[in-house]
Amino acid sequence: MNRKQFLQNTALGVTGILYTPHWLIKNEVVLGHNNKRYRLNTQWSQADVARYPVNDCHEMVQDRKGRILLLTNETRNNVIIYDKSGKFLNAWGTEYPGAHGLTLFNENGADVLFICDNNRHQVIKTTIDGKVLLVLDYPRETGAYTKAEEYVPTETAIAPNGDIYVVDGYGKDFVIQYDHKGRYIRHFGGRGTEPRHLLNAHGICIDHRHKKPILIITSRQQNAFKRYTMDGVYIDTVELPGAWVCRPVIRGNYLYAAVLQSSSKLNQKSGFVTILNKNNEVVSNLAGCAPQYTNGKLQELYQDTPAFQYPHDVCVDNDENLYVAQWNSGKVYPYKLEPVI
Repeated sequence: MNRKQFLQNTALGVTGILYTPHWLIKNEVVLGHNNKRYRLNTQWSQADVARYPVNDCHEMVQDRKGRILLLTNETRNNVIIYDKSGKFLNAWGTEYPGAHGLTLFNENGADVLFICDNNRHQVIKTTIDGKVLLVLDYPRETGAYTKAEEYVPTETAIAPNGDIYVVDGYGKDFVIQYDHKGRYIRHFGGRGTEPRHLLNAHGICIDHRHKKPILIITSRQQNAFKRYTMDGVYIDTVELPGAWVCRPVIRGNYLYAAVLQSSSKLNQKSGFVTILNKNNEVVSNLAGCAPQYTNGKLQELYQDTPAFQYPHDVCVDNDENLYVAQWNSGKVYPYKLEPVI
């Protein structure tokens, strides 16, 4: 299922009204399991909706100053900057109609951003305040693309040496690797029937939790993450039955991911957030069922509390708070989740 088909299937009206029930808005609900439980705050954002509206809230990151940056495909303000309390600080960007992926990288002591734009079929590297530094067009060097429209990048990951990995999650599902100057190195993945192939390669991150860094790449329509070496050799698959996972986000020993929807309730606002430990075992689902393993096999995951509609990303701040951005969910601002000790 591609993005266009999903939009047609959901056919949600733009209401701007909070979906969450009144009992959730009271912020008394605790979500999650085991040592990963959180109190939900649906009213975190203090941005003026009339001056700084959002459309789809796609992704969020925290910069080295502790600020929270939100990426939305609303071209009146593509990037909205908050402090951790939800206070609006600043906004910029009017030229990213398909703003989708947002990655932050510390480059020689300075924060830089990588924005994936679905509509422009490009990846744009900018300073933290929006100055364009580099533009990556569609990867004709691969020989797999004949025109820009075939390429719809959704996310990037940046290696310590500056190499740029781009996933073409709404296009042909290839992963394209560039050096820090944007020079093509290789591509891998793509669609097919072998385990190394991907289907809806929506997100990517670099996992530094073990001796050697590896890539973790979303294969969302297969309800899985797939692991690869840094030069694109397939390692294995982390099965997450029932969970349409978005990008993996690693903080400490844990992997966090928004789950767009549950397979058991497709196109029915059935998303949640999942958390995996260092061994890539699910330990908590926020607004989802308790994780259960039978003979070492994870049982199907699903939403069990209507706290979210279509979660699209999780940002983990330096105090272990979570921020959840949502896609196609009535233009709601992100929610904050605070750990319950």
